[in-house]
Amino acid sequence: MAGAIAGRLGGHGSARAHHRFDATGEAPWVRYTLIAVAVLFLTLSLFVPLASVFYEALRKGVQTYWEALVEPDALAAIQLTLTVAAIAVPLNVVFGVAAAWAIAKFDFRGKNLLITLIDLPFSVSPVISGLVYVLLFGAQGWLGPWLEAHDIKILFAVPGLVLATIFVTFPFVARELIPLMQAQGSEEEEAAIVLGASGWQTFRHITLPNIRWGLLYGVILCNARAMGEFGAVSVVSGHIRGLTNTMPLHVEILYNEYNFAAAFAVASVLTLLALVTLGIKTLVEFRARKETEAAAPERPLSSLPASVQGQAS
Repeated sequence: MAGAIAGRLGGHGSARAHHRFDATGEAPWVRYTLIAVAVLFLTLSLFVPLASVFYEALRKGVQTYWEALVEPDALAAIQLTLTVAAIAVPLNVVFGVAAAWAIAKFDFRGKNLLITLIDLPFSVSPVISGLVYVLLFGAQGWLGPWLEAHDIKILFAVPGLVLATIFVTFPFVARELIPLMQAQGSEEEEAAIVLGASGWQTFRHITLPNIRWGLLYGVILCNARAMGEFGAVSVVSGHIRGLTNTMPLHVEILYNEYNFAAAFAVASVLTLLALVTLGIKTLVEFRARKETEAAAPERPLSSLPASVQGQAS
């Protein structure tokens, strides 16, 4: 009888366990509802605005669209945007790699303060950062009289745009690399040093290959923000057409002048750059994921590059 009771309890217990297992998964209608809500939200907040940008840009014809892009002020804005990004992004790469290396590989006083400073642009409005540069380099600012006496222009010129862009974008590379380098540890670098490699060889053959996907991902995010930045550069640019207007600022001016076709034409270029950036970002994530899945859990010492191992001899 006890056996029968145990069998009955066991049967009910397994049925209850099976029921609980089924209960951990959502019903099909719940999944489909959530998917539909997500698709609807993306359609209203992302796809429709993107489509409207290209629709408005091409509504008056390809000829009008092309004329808006080859107009001198538009070409100057495109060139200036690419120039500022080409200066700010490499500088942020150097800073980001150096900061991530220092934070992830060493312990020192002020480490937490450095991490806080890296995160500062995320918590400060870009407009406020632009006003800080006005306070420093403006005609009535702390360094303004000295700069004016030496005929050095920071505000309302390319240097001011570059400084403002660097400030709002410098966390991206560092913030991508710091957790990655902390997770990787420093065992491989220490092994390379023991084998006689120099610091540059260790970085080039060990550290850089390990962080290349995270570094590229940070560069992509940094470049996207640099080209699309509006608030900080708006404060320090002076809105001088053909000289200090980046693409976002040029779009604002055209829109305020009710030149909607030209405004959306330039905006479509920014949108295309954003889509290209998104495509590259997706490719980088895919390649990084595939490489991580294919890589061994732990690299043996013998897998260090021959150029590093050869230093021991």
